[in-house]
Amino acid sequence: MAKNKQSINCEFEVFDSVEELSNEDRSLIEQAIQNTKASHSPYSNFKVGAAIKLESGKVVNGANQENKAFPSGLCAERVAMFSAAAQNPNDPFVKLAISAKSPSEELDEPVSPCGDCRQVMAEYTNKFGQPFELLLYGETGKVFRFNSATDLLPLIFSFDFHN
Repeated sequence: MAKNKQSINCEFEVFDSVEELSNEDRSLIEQAIQNTKASHSPYSNFKVGAAIKLESGKVVNGANQENKAFPSGLCAERVAMFSAAAQNPNDPFVKLAISAKSPSEELDEPVSPCGDCRQVMAEYTNKFGQPFELLLYGETGKVFRFNSATDLLPLIFSFDFHN
């Protein structure tokens, strides 16, 4: 029997539409929507776009890239983060917007990053020593805003327990 119970809470803001966001946030989501057009998704036809704003103000784009050997593909979020970090290794992430387009239905609910992307987000949060916001969107409807990527993965995989 457990000695005590613990709980983990996840707080985020819900906006009914992109029109409720600041111009800066709306612009980043619009960039993510545009980036769905760069998706290489011939197998699932599920297109995901990402746009990450860096502390310098630069925006780096990403789109999902599928491969016949399914594990070899990359999600839009990781394409954007890896590109941003490789091209700008000392420029912290400030905000990441994600949008998606489905072949079978209009997505009126925000899409959520997969576990691999959440782990990478949490690790970059640790690398830069500061959180970055997430803006999650579908094709229409609501927007979810998280203050930190670690809100989506509070128990990050880490080697810290060895120290």
